[in-house]
Amino acid sequence: MVANLIKGKEIALALREKFGQEIMSLGHKPHLAVILVGNDEASLIYDRNKQKAAIEAGMDCDLHHLPEETTEAEVLALIDNLNEDKNIHGVMVQLPLPKHIDSRKIIEHIKPEKDVDGFTPQNAGLLSVKDERAIVSATPAGILYLLKTVHKSLAGMHAVIIGRSNIVGKPLAALLLNNDCTVTVVHTKTRNLPEITKQADILIAACGKAKMVKADWVKEGATVIDVGINRINGKLCGDVDFDEVVNKAAYITPVPGGVGPMTIAMLLENTYQAYRQSKA
Repeated sequence: MVANLIKGKEIALALREKFGQEIMSLGHKPHLAVILVGNDEASLIYDRNKQKAAIEAGMDCDLHHLPEETTEAEVLALIDNLNEDKNIHGVMVQLPLPKHIDSRKIIEHIKPEKDVDGFTPQNAGLLSVKDERAIVSATPAGILYLLKTVHKSLAGMHAVIIGRSNIVGKPLAALLLNNDCTVTVVHTKTRNLPEITKQADILIAACGKAKMVKADWVKEGATVIDVGINRINGKLCGDVDFDEVVNKAAYITPVPGGVGPMTIAMLLENTYQAYRQSKA
């Protein structure tokens, strides 16, 4: 068996084109504001890619690039301005922030209806109770979209998530539960990890350790989603040992070109959702 690739890059491009067509019919453009503090090169490249994708989809997008020494109070003041600006529909802050800034305080300062990252406690809570007003974190939303391209129904499938972060693991668990999966979340303190992962119909690796998931961790015919982005000798790789697992799984996402492009596409979808809700 050689797994079928779930080509996130192609799926994301089709989604962005769909958004673009819908946005062309609007009277106004959805407007996204991205805040970046500091000079992390990877974050700057990522945020510029977001800005480029948003503009290509017909949205407006401002990148507020602030110096490393920017104070917490200055970031909060900028968020206040964006919160009150009726022409801004989505606000996101690139993480991680410099150590002198409290990330939780910053995220919680964003109005929930403009929180297109889906990180505020209000949006996390709405997701947990399956409320349609929830803005879902972009990476979990993208993963769900990819899964639905290869499975007509997720009901009853056993999904195992490796990782319990507030950005991926926890919201993804809620999202999959809301889609009738049986969900197990494992992490660094989990005992007998491979014995649990190889029970999964759907295995999602979001642990941040290069090539940790081996073929003997995976059930024959499983669907494997690799969220990891790591570098070995300058070459990108995921949390899954692709060369091993591709011969065991039925479906697998590549790195790069899998989950990553979907994160940006779903961020644009969230901005579009925030725009529609602001006009309702």
